[in-house]
Amino acid sequence: MRIITVAEFDKRYDNLPLFLQKKAEKQEKIFRANPFHPSLHTEKLEPKNKELWSIRVDKSYRILFRFINGNTALFLTVGPHDWIYKLKF
Repeated sequence: MRIITVAEFDKRYDNLPLFLQKKAEKQEKIFRANPFHPSLHTEKLEPKNKELWSIRVDKSYRILFRFINGNTALFLTVGPHDWIYKLKF
């Protein structure tokens, strides 16, 4: 799986504490091999027609993304679980 990031994701990722960056990197490696690996808890968000998905960095943090095609994902942002699920993209 190929991953493309947007400036919003890069900025928020850079501002994460180092321990969360390391967790995100671990999850990204798993995502590249299998975006639906059980440890990622990949979830399609409501409303379903927006085609927004999230994966788990840890219990409290998520990465919000879209599938571009069968082999590419666009990482949109990263942040706390509650904040991610309130975003309007």
